[in-house]
Amino acid sequence: MSQLLQQAVSEFAKLPGIGRRTALRLAMHLLKMDCASVEQMTESIYRFRRDIRHCEVCNNLSDTPRCPICSNPERDHSTICVVEQVGDLMSIENTRQYKGMYHVLGGVISPMQGVGPSDLKIDQLMEKIATGEVREVILAISTSVEGETTLFYILNRLKQFPAVKISTIARGIGFGDELEYVDELTITHALLNRREVER
Repeated sequence: MSQLLQQAVSEFAKLPGIGRRTALRLAMHLLKMDCASVEQMTESIYRFRRDIRHCEVCNNLSDTPRCPICSNPERDHSTICVVEQVGDLMSIENTRQYKGMYHVLGGVISPMQGVGPSDLKIDQLMEKIATGEVREVILAISTSVEGETTLFYILNRLKQFPAVKISTIARGIGFGDELEYVDELTITHALLNRREVER
């Protein structure tokens, strides 16, 4: 194998979820592209990495100090949806159902990986709520052990704001899931979050 090809494959294989076989396929695909397209792609990736920053308000990714969501006066600034990562924010935005603000924590509490509450943007969230403008906090955090730990920690911190409504996203059985294959914790959440059927 050519040394240049080996180097390209090694670089692609550094990306999460990309094994050497997929990396080889990507490198071979680049060879089929014209040089101008490859140059445009690499320039775009370089500019993204160089110029991207975190929004000073919600910690979302942005190329300006404030992301488009935080800059939008039509959004409901009294509601904050707390998510772990930017990808979670994008998933919620893609539904086009939520019109409030966000707060990206930057991860979850994980003692095994050395991530404590001070490593996340939890204090920034509390400062935002302390201004008195926030009326509801929606906690949209994963149901992993680390996610539940983070949720419990944030709920304890939010006790200092009794006037603020606190809610979590519904947890339970996904659309299309078969009950016999769903784990007990998910079934428990589904039963606890049940709702009355309109007749």
